[in-house]
Amino acid sequence: MKTLLTPEHSLPEDLEHALLIVKVWMPGKGAVLGKMTKDSVFDLSQIAMTSSELFELDDLVNLVKSCSAPVICNTRDVLANSHHKYKNPNLPYLMAPNDLQAIKAAGVTFVQSMLERVIEEQARGDASKAQSVRRAVTAVIGDNLSKVVPGSASALALKQVLIKEGMWSQYLEVGIGEDAEIFTKSQPMSAVGTGAEIGIHPKSEWNNPEPEVVLVVNSRAQTVGATLGNDVNLRDFEGRSALLLGKAKDNNGSCSIGPCIRLFDENFTISDVRKCDLELEIRGEDGFTLKGSSALSKISRDPLDLVSQAINPNHQYPDGLVLFLGTMFAPTQDRPAPGKPSGEGFTHKIGDSVRISTPKLGTLINRVNTTDRVSPWTYGVRALMKDIYKTN
Repeated sequence: MKTLLTPEHSLPEDLEHALLIVKVWMPGKGAVLGKMTKDSVFDLSQIAMTSSELFELDDLVNLVKSCSAPVICNTRDVLANSHHKYKNPNLPYLMAPNDLQAIKAAGVTFVQSMLERVIEEQARGDASKAQSVRRAVTAVIGDNLSKVVPGSASALALKQVLIKEGMWSQYLEVGIGEDAEIFTKSQPMSAVGTGAEIGIHPKSEWNNPEPEVVLVVNSRAQTVGATLGNDVNLRDFEGRSALLLGKAKDNNGSCSIGPCIRLFDENFTISDVRKCDLELEIRGEDGFTLKGSSALSKISRDPLDLVSQAINPNHQYPDGLVLFLGTMFAPTQDRPAPGKPSGEGFTHKIGDSVRISTPKLGTLINRVNTTDRVSPWTYGVRALMKDIYKTN
């Protein structure tokens, strides 16, 4: 993984045209807001101390472009030092690029992942039952959902058919119903950045990564940019009960975001997000390899519709929010293991390397460990405010 944390492998392929916002841990200063280019990271603290504050500014793009800021570190060096295994805490390294924003996620936004959620529910979180349940569910549902517009008349008609067949589910309700599922993924400041370890609960025996595009939204509901995220999912916990969603989603290190936020400008817009094809690669220390993809063009709800369901007159976010858009990736490929029967599909093992990438947002790379062994979360809002106070 160390060789992958370079500008060539981590940053957008059109880097010379990308306006990138990062958070850098600076020894003695704490989290510092920066603008990243191919060679350098520039200090943006003269115009904003937090990314939340930055995204509230009028004429944001021009302010960031024109900001005459000092260099705080070298891009190649800070990327290399962001790898958890080789990190020198006395040198700068990348954090998740968001800070005070609420970390929200939209669930069940793709047909494929929606069907897998129904299967989790029917299997009651037991991976050994997933294959037989998958056959039974798809025999009833088939491809009926692929062209259904959520909340439409055809969706309501399909709902009645599924109820009659005994296949209606709370996941189908948010997948094809009028209201999207918007939930709190994690707490402000809790996400880890590229190169860090992500966490799987030690009691989970069925889990997977979720490669997603993450939209960045200010308090006025303006979507100002995008980044990559891994919405780590415990399929057994959530499958046993939807009331365990918090425990399945919000754990130490279970949310990674990065490597940087790309601002919307003349070179990158929401139209580019709608066309994003995410690639995912998992490499295990046992030699196992899995590749997958998630195409935003196949999302059931438009990204900006999801934003409007998250922030509106009924629910405000004064510090803004970041919104995971969901994924169509739901791995079913068997992972061979001694004594494990076939048909149980994929689950993580400690040491897995997870790589999420798309050309215009770069690559987010993390290593899997258990939530009690990843670096504990100690730098929260209070610590950030203390560092800002010292700086001023």
